[in-house]
Amino acid sequence: MSQAKTDRMKIKDLLKKPQQWIRSLYDWVLHWAETPYGMPALAILAFAESSFFPIPPDVLLIALALGLPKKSLRFALVCALFSVVGGVAGYAIGAGLWELVDQFFFSYVFSEEAFLKVATLYNKWAFWAVFIAGFTPIPYKVFTITAGVCAINFPMFFLASIVSRSARFFLVGSLIYFFGPSIKGFIDKYFNTLVVVFTVLLVGGFVLIKYVL
Repeated sequence: MSQAKTDRMKIKDLLKKPQQWIRSLYDWVLHWAETPYGMPALAILAFAESSFFPIPPDVLLIALALGLPKKSLRFALVCALFSVVGGVAGYAIGAGLWELVDQFFFSYVFSEEAFLKVATLYNKWAFWAVFIAGFTPIPYKVFTITAGVCAINFPMFFLASIVSRSARFFLVGSLIYFFGPSIKGFIDKYFNTLVVVFTVLLVGGFVLIKYVL
């Protein structure tokens, strides 16, 4: 085998490693749904994802709700509550510890470019920036930590987090509660697209009211 071919294979292996690591982490998260500790694991995951963990809590929320559809709203409540508490922890990291941990986050959690873009958004659209991040697939953790660094109004941040996180997780829980396992394919395929469309329409409506009416 030529050296060039060997080098190409090594490069391919290196590129696969992050994907394999994320997939392993995803499977590890899912396995908690098969244990008696599914609810505590969901609470911890929802908390951690709001500041540093890469796997969204929706993964475990859906698995638990599909296993016990009648408890899906209870799972959604736990997920929303601990996600908001985790967001407050992210805000605290940004407000009090950022100079100590910034390089860790830039290296392992999110890029400096993403951080600067979010900081720019906070200059004008603080509430909507938090709301959109909390409701859509946009990484919420970037916004919670940046909110603390930028010292945006905490009550406003807290309110936006409660509304958006509750709306997202209760939407998932309600779909499974009322439609059961049959809704899983729909959630997997269309859910993120629908919440983005809904958010665009919602924000567009408020902009229309403000500037036109």
